[in-house]
Amino acid sequence: MSAPEHLVFITGKLAHARLEKVAATLPAERFTWSIADAGVKVAALMTEEIIKRRVQMPDGATRIVLPGRCRANPDALAQHFGLPVERGPDEIVDLPAYLGLTGRKVDLSRHDLRIFSEIVDASKMTPDQILAKGLDLARRGADVIDLGGLPDTAFPHLEDSVRALKGAGLKVSVDSFSLDELTRGARAGADYLLSLNEERLDLAFETDAVPILVPMRPDDLPSLDRAIERMEQAGRPYMADPILEPIHFGFVDSIVRYREIRARWPNIEMMMGTGNLTELTEADSLGVTALLVGMCSELAIRNVLIVQVSNHTRRTVEEHDAARRVMYAAREDAALPKGYGRDLLALHDKRPFVQTPDEIAALAAEVRDPNYRIAVAEDGIHVYNRDRHTTGTDAMAFFPELSVESDGAHAFYLGGELTKAETAFRLGKRYVQDEPLDWGCAADRTQEDTTAFKAAGPTKAAHTKHSGPKASAAERAAAAGPEQGASPPETETGRGSEAEPDRLSEPKSGRIVCGRLVTDEGRS
Repeated sequence: MSAPEHLVFITGKLAHARLEKVAATLPAERFTWSIADAGVKVAALMTEEIIKRRVQMPDGATRIVLPGRCRANPDALAQHFGLPVERGPDEIVDLPAYLGLTGRKVDLSRHDLRIFSEIVDASKMTPDQILAKGLDLARRGADVIDLGGLPDTAFPHLEDSVRALKGAGLKVSVDSFSLDELTRGARAGADYLLSLNEERLDLAFETDAVPILVPMRPDDLPSLDRAIERMEQAGRPYMADPILEPIHFGFVDSIVRYREIRARWPNIEMMMGTGNLTELTEADSLGVTALLVGMCSELAIRNVLIVQVSNHTRRTVEEHDAARRVMYAAREDAALPKGYGRDLLALHDKRPFVQTPDEIAALAAEVRDPNYRIAVAEDGIHVYNRDRHTTGTDAMAFFPELSVESDGAHAFYLGGELTKAETAFRLGKRYVQDEPLDWGCAADRTQEDTTAFKAAGPTKAAHTKHSGPKASAAERAAAAGPEQGASPPETETGRGSEAEPDRLSEPKSGRIVCGRLVTDEGRS
């Protein structure tokens, strides 16, 4: 049996106790561990320079794990220490899952579901507008851009639209009740034709476009079987779509028909049009989409036709893209679709509260400066600094207690953060001060450089200190920064030998501006 891996967790003073508690639960047969305390209070504010100057590696270390919010460059630190360095999870409670102790390594890079995204009013748009829309849908995750024809609406620019999309490197399908439009689209170079029943099936033999076959009526599966048999005998590619119907208009029966077609034709390509559920059910579409894509995963349906008309389905491409990756990974693992990230969790989080009220109280007792910290636990919103620690559930109710009446910028900042914290508490979402709430695939995530601190806000007055005109001299003097006077770094070893504490120089002082570090030299 191989020796356990020796992990070194680099952290700050305030997170040390919690990290030690979680690290102690790691299986001894797999991991020994050391905690290298860099001597700063807040681990997220450690810089690459501080870590290089203040942290020494214990003997036998094999891997270094940084806090998820630490802005140091792992590659540069790996070169400095001569060991692999990686950025761990943002929250300490997620460390076991990060280390693979949940039994699997999550890989969401793969899927086997093709997304057809329909532009329903293409006949009313110009070719340039269609191209711009198609490129946007592709950016969001669509694989095929579907041009939808409208009844009794001329589409004279159909050919130009197909050619424009194809010229941009996009796959194109045409969906129309008009045989003429389907023919014109195919001749212009469309890759797929939706939707051909047995009466219009001759077109499939006049073009290279792949047809999507549908029954004459949704409940007429024999007509779909006959169309499938004809394509099978000809040895030509196709897909079959038994047609998903809306709730109260045949939904359950239509699901059964998908199962019946798959049982009768186990190896054919199939499609499901999910819009009849997502568009025609006024419920948050993410859960509906996850369920339908899960059905597709079970039935080996590798194509979906989606549509976005209603405002409540404005993220339908992103939702289908996230769902197909989660369902693929779960199926490959022969597992439930649980524990595969947060993309399908928009309103609620599986583990919303990462600290207990007692843990927050312990942190609050360590604070020696006037900066306000905000955290959320099961009992509500916690606001604390060196002078006070108060808890509540109403963001606006905190205002009289915070003594920021004369500091408009500070009050504005705290109002925004507390409102976000209240939203997180009421919904059961994770809250992190100065970070946006994570809405899964229901909203774009902010892209950021994880090796650099965030830039300071537009005004240096909008900070978290009690620094208004009524602030005392002691409060003003304390504005030098939370790291001033920090204790020397220490290295604590679990299940291994002890290491001498690092006695190198203190980190440079700075201050918090809108919750972000600005050093005395003006660097952020």
